[in-house]
Amino acid sequence: MTELSYLSAAELSTVGTPTMWAVTIAGVLALLVLDFLVTRKPHEVSIKEALGWSAFYIALPLAFGVWVWSRYGSELGVQYLTGYLVEKSLSVDNLFVFMLLLAAFAVPAVLAQRVLLYGIAGALVLRAVFIALGAAALETLDFAFLLFAVILIATAVKLLRDALSGHQQEVDISRMRSVKLLRRVMPVVDDYHGPRMTVRERGRRALTPFALVVVAVLATDVVFAVDSVPAVYGITEDPYLVFATNAFALLGLRALYFVLHAALSRLVHLSYGLAAILAFIGVKLGLHWAHGIWPGVPQIPTLASLGVIIGVLVIVTLTSLRATRDREPGGVGAVAERH
Repeated sequence: MTELSYLSAAELSTVGTPTMWAVTIAGVLALLVLDFLVTRKPHEVSIKEALGWSAFYIALPLAFGVWVWSRYGSELGVQYLTGYLVEKSLSVDNLFVFMLLLAAFAVPAVLAQRVLLYGIAGALVLRAVFIALGAAALETLDFAFLLFAVILIATAVKLLRDALSGHQQEVDISRMRSVKLLRRVMPVVDDYHGPRMTVRERGRRALTPFALVVVAVLATDVVFAVDSVPAVYGITEDPYLVFATNAFALLGLRALYFVLHAALSRLVHLSYGLAAILAFIGVKLGLHWAHGIWPGVPQIPTLASLGVIIGVLVIVTLTSLRATRDREPGGVGAVAERH
């Protein structure tokens, strides 16, 4: 790491000084508040609005990457950009699950972006917790990298099995544990009441379907955090860069959802690509762990990882578009055909 690196008491190398952490967290919170202000009045998102916000949320992390590169050198610059690409790729799969949930709960179009925003806020909190736990594991456990490798390879196998079986296409609201638990705690009304989560009906407080879908989205955030954080730790061991890549990837999801809504149904091979990427990073972590014990074991350079990840994403995108070239994009029917 560079001589400018900040070392914690446990000698975990990071460029994130306390000041940088404070500024970054404040910036993330400010952007989140801005998004809530933008969505305070429920409305359908136009493609022009979505493209504008998407451009902003892509330019911002890329500009930050340029700053990291110029300030701390090409090694950390490549680590940040590779980690951001991994997180952005995984976030696209998140969007597909969100699309299924919004369709399953019949969320009105005017409320979709508010549901997504709650999901993003929850995901940011969960990622921060998992990042802290990951950093603690790296500081205290000699086998932490091996543990992360096992998690990623197991997740890759599950993604591949789900893709082959079509299981990922199914969302059965009645079987969701979070929904079943909420229905036991409080009654639920049938109709949406704007972005309100509770209403008073017959003198008793009741949940709205909006509350159910928000909780369902938050529940899926937990699952995504389990593989997302170890994946980016496989690219960089710097907790600050791990947080930055996660935050930037998540903040742009609300706008990206509406840009990619139609295209998502055509990315039929995305899960195969993500499975390959997670398995590759898992092997990379395993080799890194083994190298610490047996120095003769080779390691995979970050630049090579970047090339592999870009190559996989390009291949699955092209094969997906070719496989669906005769399909009409968009719509629930098209989404249901994704496999």
